[in-house]
Amino acid sequence: MPVLTARPPWRETFVSLRVPNYRRFAASNLVANTAVWMQRIAMDWLVLQLSGSVAAVGVTVFMQFTPMLVFGLYGGVIADRYSKQKILIVTQSIAALLAAFLAVLTLTGAVQVWHVYAISFALGLVTVVDNPTRQVFVSELVGPHYLRNAISLNSSIFQLGGLIGPAVAGVLITAVGGGWSFAINAVACLAVVGSLISLKRSQLHASPAAPRAKGQLIEGMRYVRSKPMIFWTVVMVAVVAVFAFNMPVFLAAYANNVFDVGAQGYGLFNALVAAGALVGALASTRRTSIRLSMVVGTAAALGIVQAAAGFAPGEIGFGALLVGIGVANLLFITGANSLVQMSSNVQIRGRVISLYILVLLGGQALGGPLMGWIVETAGPHIAMMISGLVPAAAAVVIALLIARRASLRLKVSLRGRRPSIAIVNRAGKTSARL
Repeated sequence: MPVLTARPPWRETFVSLRVPNYRRFAASNLVANTAVWMQRIAMDWLVLQLSGSVAAVGVTVFMQFTPMLVFGLYGGVIADRYSKQKILIVTQSIAALLAAFLAVLTLTGAVQVWHVYAISFALGLVTVVDNPTRQVFVSELVGPHYLRNAISLNSSIFQLGGLIGPAVAGVLITAVGGGWSFAINAVACLAVVGSLISLKRSQLHASPAAPRAKGQLIEGMRYVRSKPMIFWTVVMVAVVAVFAFNMPVFLAAYANNVFDVGAQGYGLFNALVAAGALVGALASTRRTSIRLSMVVGTAAALGIVQAAAGFAPGEIGFGALLVGIGVANLLFITGANSLVQMSSNVQIRGRVISLYILVLLGGQALGGPLMGWIVETAGPHIAMMISGLVPAAAAVVIALLIARRASLRLKVSLRGRRPSIAIVNRAGKTSARL
């Protein structure tokens, strides 16, 4: 992979959009991500209204992400074996049908909590194949030269949708109900299908398909275990996903039980997180390199800010910290995603990404009910504090384990005019200066 030696100029912040195929795909993705965020907010609020339970929102998260826990690695095998473009056409078509079905149930007044659970589970099955395929397909759209920029831009597009979607969903839920959010998402999925069909195949950087063979799942897991940068990144993502990446559960509790601001307030809270995340995603395009220490460090920062949100005295302070959570969240996740993709071989990248997504989404599946239970047992403030302190502590432990394995130590020098802190090996050679 090409390595940047200098920070790119601002005019190249969106340099990957010079690729016509990626530009078309990115435009449809912006519409689709906005609609997906609308659907997520509407589903969470619908379950809260039907059940009156924050824990039920956690169960919805669990149902959506459980398929990734069970079948996640098979999604990577499928992504490595078949045409990514054709796979995405199929998965987005199925997602459109599911969204349309949920819209009909909601608009006719026939929807029940178990319907939302079942459709969440079915969407989770679609995600098993769609998500790793989408991640790998980016490299086919832009090639290796623009890959890092495209990964960061993808995150920006996702969070821009997260900025617009929750706000629009809050207004729609209040004005006409959440059913129209599901209908809009169905149309948006079809728009993605149209953009995929219109791509010029001659301009794709197609990766060679992995042949059918036994033991491909084990091969992918062994590959991850043999690469410390990928392995420790995946471990860090797993911890953060379980504890910190369940904001719908926390924000539903804060909107409904703490500040009593209703659906519009819930949408606003999600929009504030997305606004910060958009800033973080754009900042990530300015990085000249991605290192494991950077990934672990941003995880620690995310944990500290999220723990602080648990002690926020009022709505303004809480909202400001939500923006900070969004910034740290995206700096962490784009760093982790880039490091995993750029450190893995092209022919096995689908399986590596599927394991990464398995712990990312599977962690949220486990964390949804867990954090929902903590919210109802200990209260939203304590739950938010725990969701930040555990990842921060894990980041410190992982940093110490990495330092011990690499025989590194912290050297503090207070002599001279310029005191310094440096990471050195046992021989005294400087590895990094702080």
